[in-house]
Amino acid sequence: MNWSPVRLLSLFAAFLLFTPAAFAAAPKPQELDRLITKYHQLRQFNGVALVADEKGVIFKKAYGSANFEWQVPNTLDTKFRIASITKQFTAMVILQLVAEGKLKLDDTLVTLLPDYRKDTGSRVTLTHLLNHTSGIPSYTNAPGFFEKNSRLPSTVADFVKASASGDLEFEPGSKFAYNNSGYFLLGAIIEKVTGKTYAQAVQERIFDKVGMKNSGYDVQATVLPKRASGYELRPEGYINAPYLDMGLPYAAGSLYSTVEDLFLWDRALYQDTLLPAALKQKMFTPGLGDYGFGLSIRKVKLSDDKTEVATINHSGGINGFSSFIIRVPERKEVVILFDNTSRGDKIQTISTDLLSVLHGLTPRPPRLDVRELLSAMLAKAPVAEAIARYRDLKATKADAYDFSEGQLNSLGYQLLRSGRVTDSIEIFKLNVEMYPKSGNLYDSLGEAYLAHGDKALAKVNYSKAVELDPTNTSAAEVLKKL
Repeated sequence: MNWSPVRLLSLFAAFLLFTPAAFAAAPKPQELDRLITKYHQLRQFNGVALVADEKGVIFKKAYGSANFEWQVPNTLDTKFRIASITKQFTAMVILQLVAEGKLKLDDTLVTLLPDYRKDTGSRVTLTHLLNHTSGIPSYTNAPGFFEKNSRLPSTVADFVKASASGDLEFEPGSKFAYNNSGYFLLGAIIEKVTGKTYAQAVQERIFDKVGMKNSGYDVQATVLPKRASGYELRPEGYINAPYLDMGLPYAAGSLYSTVEDLFLWDRALYQDTLLPAALKQKMFTPGLGDYGFGLSIRKVKLSDDKTEVATINHSGGINGFSSFIIRVPERKEVVILFDNTSRGDKIQTISTDLLSVLHGLTPRPPRLDVRELLSAMLAKAPVAEAIARYRDLKATKADAYDFSEGQLNSLGYQLLRSGRVTDSIEIFKLNVEMYPKSGNLYDSLGEAYLAHGDKALAKVNYSKAVELDPTNTSAAEVLKKL
């Protein structure tokens, strides 16, 4: 082609106009580091972060300790329990078996596990298990599960009979209800079909193929190099998280990994090496509750409260650990966060802030936890003083503290677990006053009233919880019993 000098100059001028903006939009690692460091300084994040775009990893860094007793620092290859992020690996193995013709998505549970109860198993399909629409009660919602059963080892078959075979809470396929029992059953199906343990199947079919050398099934007895310890933050400081037998989360939440391994997984999902494109598309197609197969598919608003990005994501929470992976397929962006201090209340907020930086937006500044302040007060002062302090701060320092509904809800449960039932009721009542349209908060208040022995008020609040959130099947089940 013939390019005239005038045209060349015009193009060069256009290049100068647009290039600085393009470069300005590219985030610097220091911006991401400063943001996460602020969260770490506020004790709202302790772990490892990785951020990447279509060109590759932009930023990765570890913060705080993997073991507080010995002051062993977190590193990029520290292994964290990833909890429910496990579900996408379980779903992938199931879909691989579908691709191989060993399973069909409309297979019923009773044909896959012949020993399963026929009255319910004949109505539940593989699809229902994958997208949380089976109606089978989730074992982690059972009253007293964590207090009574979470430390006790069990075989897969025994656990299925005892904890994953309850009466259906709704007609399969009619509702979405997040369900750990469904994914436990998927693990049992994988073992039945492959003749291998769930751990072996995931290792051979995914980890080995992707090159995820620092991922696996977490077994407590194993001496696992660079495994992080799990903690909880209390007013008096960090404590060790309660013990959990890792055989119980199983295919719903027993894997461990590193941020770098999960980045390899993220990149593998853009290829068709693990799964044919058509089945992979099923995995990424949202059903009820915006949930696909082992993944949540939803739009997320960034820090300007205007920009929305389509994401594929999943969180994980297990004793002492919180995890989150959020992918923006259109731009091949990913944020991966692992925390070993139970800060699941912050991890999604941090991920949104990091994505905002990627998109050239100013992230919201991290805020102090009002829960921490009130929790420290309640160690010495009556609950009425804490409530008065909350109201004063909300009126005078709304920008300085985090007043989201999870703050008071966590505080209420902290009081409930420590036996201060009447105080927990007052905190839950305050939260309902502040967020009257949140069904989850009425559920919490109902639970506190039930613990107090006030069935009439428990019934009132559980009814309101179901009215505001018809998908809350656990509240509906308690209401039915009441």
